[in-house]
Amino acid sequence: MQGPDIKGRSLLNLKNWTPEEIRFLLRIAVNEKKNSREGIIKRRFEGKTLAMIFEKRSTRTRCSFETAFGEEGGHPVFLSPSDIQLGGKESLEDTARVLGRMFSAIEFRGFSQKTVEELAEKSGIPVYNGLTDEYHPTQALADIMTLSEEFGSPVGKNLCFVGDGRNNVVRSLIIICAKLGVNCTVVSPEALHPEPDLFEEINPWIRESGAKITVTADISAVNNADAIYTDVWVSMGEEDKKEERVALLSPYQVNDRLFEMTGNKNCIFLHCLPAVKGEEVTVSVFEGPSSRVWEQAENRKHTIKAIMLATLLNQDVY
Repeated sequence: MQGPDIKGRSLLNLKNWTPEEIRFLLRIAVNEKKNSREGIIKRRFEGKTLAMIFEKRSTRTRCSFETAFGEEGGHPVFLSPSDIQLGGKESLEDTARVLGRMFSAIEFRGFSQKTVEELAEKSGIPVYNGLTDEYHPTQALADIMTLSEEFGSPVGKNLCFVGDGRNNVVRSLIIICAKLGVNCTVVSPEALHPEPDLFEEINPWIRESGAKITVTADISAVNNADAIYTDVWVSMGEEDKKEERVALLSPYQVNDRLFEMTGNKNCIFLHCLPAVKGEEVTVSVFEGPSSRVWEQAENRKHTIKAIMLATLLNQDVY
């Protein structure tokens, strides 16, 4: 598949990826999903190895990387903090240099963005951010793929995130929407609005793409939404704030009444999972006909395979 040459690149966040490069990854993902449906497995990662470092628990991220790499003949190796000297007895820099000599690529899911950035800098091999406290780029790619499947093109569609507006998913959504021309509205209490610095960064992308990025505390902003997106009210590592978050976010629950406020009978529901049904979203919405959460979850695998294909192999292989 012809497109920009991104072999050897790391995916740490989406800021330094051009719209053309992002769309290229999505085209590969669409093709890989088609191959999966048809049972076509090409074993293109034979002889390659993937270090999978997890400081935080995971279902979709771990399963996506491990199955996408393994079914193509590669060897994924799961590494928890109890398995390796990640910044403990051995410095992070030294661990990165060792892994860089033994593996083809590294996936990291954990707390600090600085950790994944140092792994990329010191290892000399592609490093993929499977989630940090700041960004979740592989999730954002799957989200846009899901919008594309539903509407043909995500450009000009209205994606509305309702809930905690300063988490890693929201940051990555704002970035990818600004680059690809998707309108993104964040509906959140003022105390949980995204940091202003992010909007200074995205202004050049907005001018180029025509995207409209809006942040508001007004729940009526869901009017005309094509997709309503939410996430858990309490992120990993913030369990001590549960009571505070429930009080702040209860008026922002995604329920049947909120869906009616969109005025759009074709509006879909998205969630990055896991969900706490009965808190950020009601069972009736989560399990209802508008829900696309399972397609969204599956698309994590296809977009992650696309990232690894594009950064590890020559284009004539895929």
